[in-house]
Amino acid sequence: MVFESAHLYDNQIPDWIGAYVKKHHYSITPKAAILLNEFVGNELSNIVNELGKLFINLPPQTVINEGHIERNIGISKDFNVFELQKALGNKDIYKSNLIINHFGANTRENPIVKVIPMLYSFFSKVLVYHFLPDKSQKNVASALSVHPYFLNDFTRAARNYSPAKLTHVVSLLREYDLKAKGVDNASTTDGELLKEMIYRILH
Repeated sequence: MVFESAHLYDNQIPDWIGAYVKKHHYSITPKAAILLNEFVGNELSNIVNELGKLFINLPPQTVINEGHIERNIGISKDFNVFELQKALGNKDIYKSNLIINHFGANTRENPIVKVIPMLYSFFSKVLVYHFLPDKSQKNVASALSVHPYFLNDFTRAARNYSPAKLTHVVSLLREYDLKAKGVDNASTTDGELLKEMIYRILH
């Protein structure tokens, strides 16, 4: 007998979280599931540990939302990479700067090495979105391997960023990834790099 346990794809994790909490007599909003996945990562044992904290503190039948995640697990529902990429996609300069200033003041909780890969993934997928011949929800979710909850974010971002601008943004993210690792950067802090990078993406 051979037992194979393959890792779930990134876009499958939020649905897995929803099924897991339902089995324990809870439910969870899509955004709360995505927020938890973003913070904890894709290792199911770590997700289960964090959900255990919620089950201890919340009565059965509770609909777990972002506020519960923030209070019980310590993830800010307003200052996280998910909200940053949404603000950038909307070209919301004020909110983008608000979030990135928070990141700059709390680089331990929001390290640049975590922020850049997630933004790289987001903008790369927006670039792919531009060239999809079939932009139906089902096809976009499948082609980009994203949860349907995110689809409006990609649609808005595609309206605000041309393919040429997106190519430039991806290049910027690569540049700042190298700077964060010390290439051509002797003294600039992670917080300053983040602020400079976001400014160049938005302008």
